[in-house]
Amino acid sequence: MTLSADRAISGRTALAAVIGDPVTHSLSPAVQNAAFRACGIDAVFAAFTVAAGRAAEAIAATRTLGLVGLSVTMPHKEAAATAVDRCSDTAARLRAVNTVVRRGDLMIGENTDGQGFLDSLQRSGGPDPAGARCVVAGAGGAARAVVLALADAGAAEVVVVNRTAARAQVAAALAGARGRVGAGQEIADADLVVQATPSGMAGHGAGAVIPVALLGPGQTVVDLVYDPIETALVHEARARGARATGGLGMLVHQAARAFTLWTGVEAPVEAMRAAAEAQIAARTQSRPAEA
Repeated sequence: MTLSADRAISGRTALAAVIGDPVTHSLSPAVQNAAFRACGIDAVFAAFTVAAGRAAEAIAATRTLGLVGLSVTMPHKEAAATAVDRCSDTAARLRAVNTVVRRGDLMIGENTDGQGFLDSLQRSGGPDPAGARCVVAGAGGAARAVVLALADAGAAEVVVVNRTAARAQVAAALAGARGRVGAGQEIADADLVVQATPSGMAGHGAGAVIPVALLGPGQTVVDLVYDPIETALVHEARARGARATGGLGMLVHQAARAFTLWTGVEAPVEAMRAAAEAQIAARTQSRPAEA
């Protein structure tokens, strides 16, 4: 755990953390420590590698050690939902927890991903999901959170596109009668297109998840990949006249909601985003140049 030179840790310093495996790549320490600094809160945020199958032990330790909050990333989100004392309605419906909040002796499981997506969409001037025709590419945890959030926000239709039909059906079911499984070609008629797979992420391939030739003016495209900040999909969508943005906003806003749940303090979103951008820039500079 790295702290700036002006931060002194004492017996009064509170601790929050993220658990996952792997977790060394997580931006959460940079983002949350920036928030604690900006708000003058005597707390630090660390990252702990916790092997698969040990989420319940980590959550029990959170209670025992008095951590003020816990973030949960892969592969523990589903296990955390059964390890906490109670889940919020959203976390229960998703059967996944990304934030654990202490309320007295109780450990409450929350999921801030979907609302973080909607916050980011609103903050960036994106369309109101109410009445919108939406296509979500992917059926993993982030995709499912977005599908549920869009349905709850009043989307007219949420179409899930995924290579594995069974997973697509599970994700689409979260939208109830407005959700269904579809094909990539349906993005041509969508108001909002969300790319929710790792495609295009630094270190991953850039497979043809979204048929970009079908994108055009009047559409909004959100690529949930945040590193690089501008993905190939974002660049190509803009070139075709669509409004496009990357996934850094969702990452920051879901973290901001977690921060407020832990502290009761309004999150300093701009300071958190600046910290995330600086961390990504540093990573980009350290990567070998492409041949």
